Amino acid sequence: MAMKKTIIIFILSFVIGAGCKKDNSNDPEPIDSPVAENYVALLKSNSYDSGNLPALSYTDISTLLKYRNETMVITNFPHNPISSLFAPECKLGMYVLWSIESIRAVEIDSEYLIMRFPSQNPILALRDANELKLVHDNTSHEPDPRMDSRIIQVLVNDNKLK
Repeated sequence: MAMKKTIIIFILSFVIGAGCKKDNSNDPEPIDSPVAENYVALLKSNSYDSGNLPALSYTDISTLLKYRNETMVITNFPHNPISSLFAPECKLGMYVLWSIESIRAVEIDSEYLIMRFPSQNPILALRDANELKLVHDNTSHEPDPRMDSRIIQVLVNDNKLK
């Protein structure tokens, strides 16, 4: 008798649960942001003339992520004024990721922000090195098997990259 009740409860739970569907009607569709597209266009043409990062929001992240793998070298971009390391050039993809980090830091009102800069420089350093080794080559653009663009897109759509 107890087994029949367990089976009936399981079947009812499955039927009720299978009928539920998440309502995504209020979720914004990822669309291209003209503000972010203009920002990237200015960076690409080396004509971005502001000394600070633009006031972008989480809605611009999906647009910026399209450029994360760009290896084009840019030379006219905002630098953090407190940094003692002046990097005259940067890969566009790295700079775009740094801009996304700025969006996240502003959203959480990070105490580490300097103006809108999330760190001193948009440069990678190897984690497993005994000494600080800055990465200026294409190492930052080699695929990481732990990260997948589909995962990034899900995080953006669910607004979890804030």
